[in-house]
This record gives sequence, C-alpha cells and structure tokens, in this order.
Amino acid sequence: MSMSPKEYQAFAKEKEPPRSVLGNCVKAFLVGGSICLVGQAISELFVHLMNMTPEEASNPTVAVLILISVILTSLGVYDKLAQFAGAGSAVPVTGFANSMCSAALEHRSEGLVLGVGGNMFKLAGAVIVYGTVAAFFVGIAHLILGTGGQ
Repeated sequence: MSMSPKEYQAFAKEKEPPRSVLGNCVKAFLVGGSICLVGQAISELFVHLMNMTPEEASNPTVAVLILISVILTSLGVYDKLAQFAGAGSAVPVTGFANSMCSAALEHRSEGLVLGVGGNMFKLAGAVIVYGTVAAFFVGIAHLILGTGGQ
C-alpha cells in the first residue's frame, strides 16, 4: 500500500499528539524566567560579595551562566530541560552555550580541529556575523543621529 504525500500528511497529522500552546508558553516563560533569575542572583553575588558595580559584574555573570550551561549540557541535564521548556531555554545566553557544547560533544569523535572546531563554529559563525553586522549598523545610526553611542 502506498500513500500519496497528501494522504501521508493527513495520516501523520491524525497521529500527532495535541499541543497546548498556552501550556508551552507558560513553561517557556517559567523556565526562561528562572534562568534569568539565577543570572540576577549570580550578578547580585558579584556585586555584594566582591564589591563590584553592576556593570563590572555583568561579564563574570555571563561567564558563570555559560559555564553552568556547558556543565549541564555535558551531563545531559540541559537537553531534558530544553525538551520541557522549548524556547524558554533557548533564548537566554545559556541556550547558545548549550548549542555550542552539544555540537562539540556530538562531533568529538571526528577530531579536535575538523570535528569539534569545525562543527561548533558552523553555528557560532552565523551568530557572530549577525552580531557584528548589527553592531555596525547601530554604530552608523548613532553617527548619523549624533547620539555618540549614548
């Protein structure tokens, strides 16, 4: 028995479990918000325990969040969180760290340079290029508007 593509799509749609859009939004909000709450707590620790200004605490806070994400990805915990939360775990900087670490872990058998480095930076390259181009255009806009980056 062979099915046409339309028949197959109808069959697959029939077997697909229903999705709760509201439930998915709530899970994404709660998990993404929790990740940001952890980040804020880490930032406050740097401010109060190490006498940093909030601006000085921002870079180490991001570094700690990335480290936590990489450790959780290596242990297989972050992927389970991402399956549960969906976009809530992908939006913060931890989601990007998870993607990079997952690519590195997946291709480590191919070697450090061509496997880990090559595949890990396929993803990062697009993000870095987009960030650089966006920063360029924001700089041009500040120059034209005369705001001087303020």
